[in-house]
Amino acid sequence: MKTKKYIAEFIGTAVLVIMGCGTAMLVGTDSVNGSGYLLTALAFGLVIVGMAYCVGNISGCHINPAVSLGVLITGGMTFSDFIGYVVSQCLGALAGAGILSSIFSLGKVVDMTGGFGSNGLAGVGGSAGAGLLVEVVLTFIFVLTILGVTSKKAGHGSFGGLVIGLTLTLVHILGIGFTGTSVNPARSIGPAVVSALSGNAAPLSSLWVFIVAPLAGAALAAIVYKYLESVKTEA
Repeated sequence: MKTKKYIAEFIGTAVLVIMGCGTAMLVGTDSVNGSGYLLTALAFGLVIVGMAYCVGNISGCHINPAVSLGVLITGGMTFSDFIGYVVSQCLGALAGAGILSSIFSLGKVVDMTGGFGSNGLAGVGGSAGAGLLVEVVLTFIFVLTILGVTSKKAGHGSFGGLVIGLTLTLVHILGIGFTGTSVNPARSIGPAVVSALSGNAAPLSSLWVFIVAPLAGAALAAIVYKYLESVKTEA
């Protein structure tokens, strides 16, 4: 059963990178012109909606180490499962970025992002501090929403995947112009590594920001949610 969960997480994360980063690579993320910016935000959100109803009943459709950390802290999974999920997610992201590399290379298509949709700090003037703050805030909002929507006490039922997907779209609409929006260490690792293997190692220099910040934001969201839920229960 655990193997099936890990396979589901691998597939889900690969699809997230292929569709989300692939859209960014194809249409660009120019906030001035706007269309590519919004299409990329929608692509990431719609992937989550689709995967939630595809693999959600198998693995919970975390497809994001930050989400898995939030679930771990709130008692929704074991530590061994957390490790299995994170490994599967990172491998899925690498596979997704590798597939994009093949498609764009064989098709001789120009990558509008120059780095397989990898994240960066150009939108915040290269400031790691600003990048960390942006990603912590965005991940906090995203993970807090997930924990609330998926809580057994919430009773949102089949609408959960839609709410989560729309929330991811929302955080992308704000975050793309700053950092490209990560809120997901695996989604950042895959494109950055494949970009480096293809000759552009620049995304690796700031990769640590997109690992540390989402995990910190997720941990904070989990702690806050546990507190809020305990207050609600007491009331």
